[in-house]
Amino acid sequence: MRATVLHEQSEFERRDGGNMGRPHGVGFDGMSDNKDANIGTGPLPSTARTLLLRWESAMPVRAAGLKAHTVEPPTLDTDAYVLAVYGVPGDAFKGDPVKLGKPLRELAVLRRAGKKDVRPERVEVFQGMNGPIVVYEFARTLEITKDDKSFLFSAVIGRLSFSQPFDTEAMRFQGKLEF
Repeated sequence: MRATVLHEQSEFERRDGGNMGRPHGVGFDGMSDNKDANIGTGPLPSTARTLLLRWESAMPVRAAGLKAHTVEPPTLDTDAYVLAVYGVPGDAFKGDPVKLGKPLRELAVLRRAGKKDVRPERVEVFQGMNGPIVVYEFARTLEITKDDKSFLFSAVIGRLSFSQPFDTEAMRFQGKLEF
């Protein structure tokens, strides 16, 4: 999935918004400042990043993880729909995974046609082997059915913005919807 790299605010824009200094944290650290990247004759700076979005709670994904002996992300609430985003740039993030994910909760949503948008119940950030993993948990009381046909997951992680549509017909495993 391609994520758009959002504009880095100038010092003046940050100050006008009531903030001072460069923002730090998940989705900010490890992002290069593109202002100086195109001085001279080099290529244009990248305005997109490739991320991996995976339904961790889907039975085929869990089974593949067990077979491959991988346990990322470290915790998985089986009473929730769980999506994980891999490939977010940044150094090692230390601290409480829930506290690290809290600012990202209001910046994520599941949209279904004709139904109310749903925010995740919880967002956690874990340090994986290859960088941070951002985990979104949605309550299973959120009913996604074949009648939904499709839905959209959208999120912002620091300066990264992305939306990923899902087709419920393509999310069937042995005739059953798997999320």
